[in-house]
Amino acid sequence: MENFMQQLFGQKVLNEFIEKQDEKLIENRWQKFKTFLAKKEKIASWIETDYQDGFLEDIFENCLGYISKTRSSDEHYTLEREKKNETNAQKADGALLVDDKVVAVIELKDLKTKDLEKKYNREESAVRQAFGYLQHNNHAKYVIISNFNELRFYFDKATAYERFFLFDLDYEGFKKLHTILSYESISKNIPHAIKEKSLNFEQDISNKLYKDYTAFRSHLFENILNNNPHADKLELLNATQKLIDRIVFILFGEDTDLLPKNTIGTIIQRQKEVKKLVKTFTLYDSYKVYFKAINAGDEDLDITMYNGGLFAHDAFLDALVIDDEVLDARAKILSAYNFGSDISVNILGHIFENSISELEEISAQLLENDFDKKQSKRKKDGVFYTPAYITEYIVQNTLGKLCEAKRQELNIAEVEVIINPKKPTKKEQETKENLLAYKAWLFDLKILDPACGSGAFLNQALEYLLKEHKRLQNDLALMGDLFASYEVEKEVLEHNLYGVDINEGAVEIARLSLWLRTAKRGRPLTKLANKIKVGNSLIDDKTVVTNAFDWHAEFPEVFAQGGFDVVIGNPPYVRQEMIDSDIKEKYMLMYPHVATSTADLYVYFYEHSMKCLSEKGLLGFITPNKWMERKYGMKLRSYLKEFNIQKIINYGELNIFEDASTEPAIVIIKNQKNFSDIAYLMVKSLEEAQAFDYKTSLYKKSDLSDEIWKFTNPLVSSILNKFKNVNTTLHEYTNGGVYYGIKTGLNEAFIIDKTKYSEIVTQDKASEKLLKKMVEGDDFGKWYLNHSGRYMVATGYDLEIENDYKGIYNYLEQYRDKLIKRQDKGKNYWNLRACDYYDKLEQSKLIYYHTALNHGFYFDTEGYYISANCYFIANADKYLQCVLNSKLFHFVKKYLFPSFGDSEKGGRVRLDANKMNTLPIQKIAESEKDFYIQKADEMFLLNKQFQETKQNFHNELGLEKLTKKLQNFEELTFEEFITEYTKALKLKFADKLAERNFKQEWQALFENDKTLACGYKAEIEKTDKEIDKMVYELYGLSDDEIKIVESR
Repeated sequence: MENFMQQLFGQKVLNEFIEKQDEKLIENRWQKFKTFLAKKEKIASWIETDYQDGFLEDIFENCLGYISKTRSSDEHYTLEREKKNETNAQKADGALLVDDKVVAVIELKDLKTKDLEKKYNREESAVRQAFGYLQHNNHAKYVIISNFNELRFYFDKATAYERFFLFDLDYEGFKKLHTILSYESISKNIPHAIKEKSLNFEQDISNKLYKDYTAFRSHLFENILNNNPHADKLELLNATQKLIDRIVFILFGEDTDLLPKNTIGTIIQRQKEVKKLVKTFTLYDSYKVYFKAINAGDEDLDITMYNGGLFAHDAFLDALVIDDEVLDARAKILSAYNFGSDISVNILGHIFENSISELEEISAQLLENDFDKKQSKRKKDGVFYTPAYITEYIVQNTLGKLCEAKRQELNIAEVEVIINPKKPTKKEQETKENLLAYKAWLFDLKILDPACGSGAFLNQALEYLLKEHKRLQNDLALMGDLFASYEVEKEVLEHNLYGVDINEGAVEIARLSLWLRTAKRGRPLTKLANKIKVGNSLIDDKTVVTNAFDWHAEFPEVFAQGGFDVVIGNPPYVRQEMIDSDIKEKYMLMYPHVATSTADLYVYFYEHSMKCLSEKGLLGFITPNKWMERKYGMKLRSYLKEFNIQKIINYGELNIFEDASTEPAIVIIKNQKNFSDIAYLMVKSLEEAQAFDYKTSLYKKSDLSDEIWKFTNPLVSSILNKFKNVNTTLHEYTNGGVYYGIKTGLNEAFIIDKTKYSEIVTQDKASEKLLKKMVEGDDFGKWYLNHSGRYMVATGYDLEIENDYKGIYNYLEQYRDKLIKRQDKGKNYWNLRACDYYDKLEQSKLIYYHTALNHGFYFDTEGYYISANCYFIANADKYLQCVLNSKLFHFVKKYLFPSFGDSEKGGRVRLDANKMNTLPIQKIAESEKDFYIQKADEMFLLNKQFQETKQNFHNELGLEKLTKKLQNFEELTFEEFITEYTKALKLKFADKLAERNFKQEWQALFENDKTLACGYKAEIEKTDKEIDKMVYELYGLSDDEIKIVESR
C-alpha cells in the first residue's frame, strides 16, 4: 500500500463534497479535459516557457472555470499570468483571484522537472519557490505546483498536499480535481471547508476508536485474568496485547482486501454453526482456526499466507480460556469501523502510541505499585509522540542526503530517456549499470532507531525508501528496462530497517505498524523479529540488567560491514535523578566521553549511536536542547565537536510535542572527523516549525567553546571572551554567592496579604515577629521596590508555635491536612523546610527574579523575604549591583545562561543559582567603587522620586485598575490622556462645555506631574548611561563592540 505523502483531505469527507458537485458542469468540462489529454505527447517535448500560457488556458480556463486577465472583456478576471507579489518584486507564474485578491499562487515547470521538491540547477526547488510567493501575498492560502503532468495542491503548509497525475486522470479523478480546484470551489473556500471537516472527522474518529480499542483491551484482559488464575499476570497482559494486535490486523485486512470481507463476522458466525455440533467449541477456538489460516494460508477460507511472526504458533496464547461474550460484542464494535477509508495508518499510529502508557498503568497495578500518570511511559521512559514533520525532516536530512550523494556519485541525479533501447550509447549503458548499482546500494542500506517506540521514525524511513525505489523504477523504465518494476516493501523490511526498544509492547506495536503499511494480498508478512527487537539499547551486560542488548551478537550482518549507515530517532528523555544508581555507574564506564553524574538519559544515546554508525554514516536525533548549555552537557559538547555536525535546528521552548515540554532540538551529525561549519537555526514559532522550510545560517565550529554553545558572530564572541576573561567568580567575590528563595510547599497558607496580617496580629501581638515582609518578582525592578502588602509566615524548621504564637497557630490550623501532605516541610506540619540561611535573608542583599527577559537586581537593605521564583545574592555591594544591572550583563546573559525560546527576540533567560555562582566578576579596588556606590544611590533616589510622582498621579485618578497607558501616563499627550481616562471612566460628556471643564480640571495637574516624571526619567536614563559607560571601560570593550551591545 503506497503512502508516499501526507494527504491533505480525508477521503470520506472529500467524497461527500464530490457528490455535491454539479454533474452536468463537470461532464462538460471533462470533455474539454480530454482535449488536453490528446496533446500529452506534444506537451512532453515542450519546455517550460513554451507551454505555461497554454497550460493555464487548457487546465484553469477551459476545465476549471477561471477567466484570464488577457481574455476578460471587462475588469473582472480570476486568473492572472506572471502575477507580481504584493510585498516584493518577484512574480509567480500564475495566480487565482477572488474579489480581486490573490488566493492561490501557481508555480509551473516542464516535464524535465520530475521531482518538484528538488533544486536541480536552480537556487530553490519548485515547492520552495511557490511557498516564497505565498508569503508575499497577504490573502493567499493555496499553492499549486505542476510540471504539466503532476499537479500538487497545498493549503498553507508544505507538509501535506493532494496530488494528481493529469496524463493518467480518469473521469472520477477529474471530478476530484474539479471539486478542489474549480473556480466555483475556490471562490467559496471549499478546500478550507474540506480540510476543517477532515480534521474534525479524523479527531472525532480517533477519539472514538481509541475509546473502543481501550475498552476492548480492558474487558478482554479482565476476562483473561479471571479465567486463567494460575498464569503469571504480566504474561497474561503481554498475551492480551498480542491477541489485540492479531485482531487489529484482521480488522485492517478485511477492509483493505488482505482478507475476505467481514472476516470478523465470519469468525463469529462459524463458531455458532460449529457449536451446534460441538458444544465445547468456543468463539476463541474459531479465532484460533483463522489465526492458523492467516499464518499458513487456507484455500478453503480464501486466505493467503501471512506468516511474518504475528500469527505464529504460541502455545501460551492458544491455551488461554476466554469467554465468548467478550470476543463477540466488543470485536463487532471495532469491526464496524472502516479501516480502509476512515482509519488511516497514521490514526492507528496515534492510538498505538497512546496505548503504551495504558499498558504501563496496568502493569503497575499488577505489581501493586502506585501508578503516577506523570511518570507513565510517556514520562518515565520518555516516550512522546513525534510529529510527522519532525520525522520527515530528520529522515530527509539523513537518509535523503545519503541517497542524493550516492546519485551524484553515480551520475544518475537526472536520467534522460534512452533514444534507442536496443542500441544504447556507451553513456546510456553506463547510466543503466549505475542505476542497477544504485538499486543494490539502496537494498544494502542499514537504518536504525535505537529507541524505536511504536515505530514513527522507521515508518518514515520506510516511506522515503518506497518513494526512492519508485523514482528508481521510473528511471530504469526511461532506460528501456522492461523489468524495471520489482518488489520493494518486503526487501526494504528484510534488509534496511532495524529497531530496538526497552518496552516489549512498543516493539510489538512497531512491528504491527510496519506490517500494516506494507502488507499486500497474497504476500506473506515479512519476519521482523530479527530486525525489530526488545532490549536495553545502552547496556550489553546481562549481569547488570536482564534485558541487556549485545549489538554485535544481535545484528552481526550490520557490524560485519562497518555499522549502520543511518541512525535516527527521538531518544527517551529521562531525567538523571530517575536513573538507578547502579545503572548510572555502568553508563559512566560504557560512555566515558559524555557521561557525568547529572547527565539525562538521552546524552548516552549520542555516544552509543555514534559508535554504531559506519564511517561517514549520518545520525539524526531530536532531543532536549539543554546539552548545548548545561554543565552536564560539557563533555557531550566536546565529544560531538570531533565530528561533522551538519545541522542544529533549535526549537527553544516551543511546544513541539503535544504532551511534553522538552525544549527540543534536531541534531544532524556525520561520522566524519571534520571541523566544518554548522548550519544552525533558532525556530521562532510553531508555524515556522511546521513549514518544513528551514533557512539556516552557517557558524564556525571553532568559535564554540566547550563551556557553552551559543551561535554568535565574531564580535559577540570577542565581547563574551572579554567578559569571561576574569579570574574571580561571583561566589568568590561575595564569599557566599547565590541563594534560593523560600519554597513553602503551600503558598496559599504561608503567603498572606495585609488584611490577614492585621487579623493575626490583632489576635496575637507575639505572632508579628514571625510575619516577614516579602516580595515576588513583580514587586521590584533594578532600582526600586514597591511592597505590595504580602507577608510570609516564617515558622522556621523546628519552631514550636502552638503556645508561643497562637495567632499563627490558629490561622494555619485550617490548612492542617494540606500542610501534612506537602513534601517541603520541617519538623512539624506548620514548619517550613530546613534552611540554613534564614538569617541572610534579613541582611543586605541583591534580589532578582530568576527567569525573565529583563532582569532587575535590587539592593535590599530592609530584610525582605523572597518567594521561590526569586534568588538573592548575599554579601553583595552596590558595585556588583551596577555591573549586573548594566546593558553589558543584559547582553552577555543571553549567551551564558539557558534561554527559553530566542533570547535575542523575546525569549526569557534563567539565571540559575549554580551558574550565577560561577559568573566572572571583575574585582576592583575599594576606592574605585565610590563612583558605582554614588551612581547606585542616585539611581535609587531618582527611581524613588519617579515612582512616587507616578503613584501620586495614579491615586488622583481614583481608578481601581489602571490600563497600561494610564500607568505610563508620562508617555501620553494631554489629548491622549483624556481619551484614555474618559474611556476608563466610561464617561460621556453632556455637551462641549462639560468636556472643556473636565479638561481644564485635569490639564494643570497632568502637565505638572508629567513634567516631573519626565524630568526624573531623563535623569535616570542619563545616569544609567554613565553606569553603562563605566562598565564598558571596566571590561575593555571597543566602540564596535559597544555598538553591538547597544543594538541588542
